Amino acid sequence: MEVLNVSHSSFLIAMSCAVALVAGFTGLSLTRDLSEKPMLQKKASIALAAVALGGGIWAMHFVAMLGLQLPILFYYDAAITLVSALSAILIVGAALILLHFADRTPMIISLAGGIVGVGILVMHYIGMAGLELCRAVYTPSGVVFSSIVAIGLCVLAFWIAYGQRTNRNIVLGTICFAIAVCSVHFLAIAGTNFVEEPSVAEFGPSMSNETLALGVIFFSFVIFGACLWVSVTYLVPTDAKDESKATRPPVLQKAPAAVGLQIPCERDGSKVFVRSADVLFVRADGHYTQIYTEEERLFCVWPVTEASARLRPVGFLQTHRSYLVNPSRVARFERTKDKGRCIFDGADLPPAPVSRSKLKVIQDALASQVGAVRA
Repeated sequence: MEVLNVSHSSFLIAMSCAVALVAGFTGLSLTRDLSEKPMLQKKASIALAAVALGGGIWAMHFVAMLGLQLPILFYYDAAITLVSALSAILIVGAALILLHFADRTPMIISLAGGIVGVGILVMHYIGMAGLELCRAVYTPSGVVFSSIVAIGLCVLAFWIAYGQRTNRNIVLGTICFAIAVCSVHFLAIAGTNFVEEPSVAEFGPSMSNETLALGVIFFSFVIFGACLWVSVTYLVPTDAKDESKATRPPVLQKAPAAVGLQIPCERDGSKVFVRSADVLFVRADGHYTQIYTEEERLFCVWPVTEASARLRPVGFLQTHRSYLVNPSRVARFERTKDKGRCIFDGADLPPAPVSRSKLKVIQDALASQVGAVRA
């Protein structure tokens, strides 16, 4: 069995890494702030993110494979190549569904990262099985090492990107994801030998490098276009993004609905449940929140996005990106020029700020509350 000499195009190697970076950034950005979106839009965003991440894994692999130079002519099986792309998209989609429709515990984040790592490996080895007129011969060390790197780096990427959903963490998670995808491919290729295979398996129609290049170039341009589309959202200030919501008066629910909601909190190491009607306001505290009642301040594991999704339907108002206020417990609303704040009864209770874009709508909503006084 004669091993073929292998060389690579440096330009296509660099382009494959760029595709992995862009795909990771696009996919992780598409899943931002999903808790605040309607269910249909949430499902559509997850589906698009799965296509971006899974398709990016596939595109990175085959951009790099286009740079593979062998001393013989070789082709690809079109059916197997398509199966490799669909496998990556479906496996990544399963991981994203787990992240966004289950409680995001440390175990769930680790499991989702591991699933994506497995998806990278499955895509790579299915894609390599599509080679015709030559065959890949793997070494155990190459398979094991690339598998450990893929799963480990994907778990790290998802811990960074989903541990706290900030723009900085999404960028860092993107870099880890791209390193994971590229490492799997190049570490696996480094431990792979290629031998000539005279026979051709007729699973699907044969596809030349030129035909593959057209498909990969088209899909790469789609990913780059999607990246430009999601990048625009990073240029829009938070207040401007909330402006359209601020112009719509919030719908206040009846009191019985608010009374029925129980908020899980912690007090001295034990879990307690506080009625939403007893809460004055909620303040973001990193990845968690602080719950303020008349007597005490309690720790809550909900992030402010989840607190907003649960409390706004029962009448709470989001006065600021970090504050949710129970309008029935506001004693006084104060406004000076472009600043505002909600005052509560109690000497030790801090006021809740009102952002400039929400001043009018909060003032109008509080004016309908019994006991609220404008200043």
